[in-house]
Amino acid sequence: MKNLPVTFILITVVIDSMGIGLIMPVMPELIKEVEGADLSTAAVWGGVLATVFAAMQFLFGPTVGSLSDRFGRRPVLLFSLVIMAFDYVLMAVAGTIWLLIIGRIIGGITAATQATSAAYMADISRPEDKAANFGLIGAAFGVGFVLGPLLGGVLAELGTRAPFWAAAFLAAANAVFGYYVLPETVTDRIRRPFLWRRANPLGAFTNIGKLPGLNRLMLITFVYTVAFFVYPGVWAYFGVERFGWSPGMIGLSLAIFGIGIAIVQGFLIKPIMNRIGERNTVIFGLLIDVCAFVALGFVTNGWIALALTPLTALGSVAGPALQGIMSRTASDDQQGELQGTVTSINAVATIVAPLIVTQTFWYFTAPENPYYLPGAPFLLSALLTIGCVLVFIQTPHPAKPRVVAP
Repeated sequence: MKNLPVTFILITVVIDSMGIGLIMPVMPELIKEVEGADLSTAAVWGGVLATVFAAMQFLFGPTVGSLSDRFGRRPVLLFSLVIMAFDYVLMAVAGTIWLLIIGRIIGGITAATQATSAAYMADISRPEDKAANFGLIGAAFGVGFVLGPLLGGVLAELGTRAPFWAAAFLAAANAVFGYYVLPETVTDRIRRPFLWRRANPLGAFTNIGKLPGLNRLMLITFVYTVAFFVYPGVWAYFGVERFGWSPGMIGLSLAIFGIGIAIVQGFLIKPIMNRIGERNTVIFGLLIDVCAFVALGFVTNGWIALALTPLTALGSVAGPALQGIMSRTASDDQQGELQGTVTSINAVATIVAPLIVTQTFWYFTAPENPYYLPGAPFLLSALLTIGCVLVFIQTPHPAKPRVVAP
């Protein structure tokens, strides 16, 4: 029974991750259906929907995290799942683009369950186990990243609305599961008042940034997220342009990548950290990413690109190790606020990154440009990641966090 809460948390993260990939295969046709538009116009609206979703994550991540510090992880998680189920139902019956936008606004807010899930995992973890347990969350995200597009593609055969109904059912069923198995972890020892000056993104950044070393670590998190977004941002276009891949081959390559991340973060990260330590794991992962980005920047053979998948997946050890260091720097009553702030950082990066990587890809593949290099976005990501390494090695070891008196 003691493992059921962790199971619930991991299922929640899987559903969050699946929700994106589950609806992705039908979004172009759905937008064309409700707007009567061509594919190009549908792509523009798709970008608007993605930006709205990320913007809501940025605005509400710290708010939801701070609410969980005040009222507990359990009510925030269960309520978010119920609202998430309602959101998918709304999108399943939406007949206009504006209802879809409202759905993405709601979805972006409820996606903050990832922050609360991470805070719950921090609550139940010993300091030395936090990074490894965050690795389990990363593995769950990888599993959802694999299952979502595969299941979405199958359900798409039943119509453009079928994936939304499936996502609604999964969210509702998990809420029921959590109602019976999820105990509260926020006690009076770590509970704290809800204050708007700490629950908005700028206020949260200011308060968290006062902790020694966290401002640099948050900068690294932002830049690394922008660099890593090169995979979802341009991989499909890169595969077509450089290797002539079909959509099926692109989907297969993404599934292989997701499986690799799930294996690395689920099974390898703890042995690696036990052997070389948390800080060295961050540096090791970042350097692996640099090597992978450079290789993909110049590779011209699709099979070689697939063979590089284990290398690219191995670099994913950096994220959970970095998150573990930040979590140990914050005190027990700041875990929700910290994870909410990280969610906002990732959301801002998700807003910025598509513009950077897609424009770089366009510039180096446009017919009128004399420099043809489809892998240029990966080389840019390599430079950004090198910057992360340089900042990290100059970041002092985290100070011992303030202990909340019982």
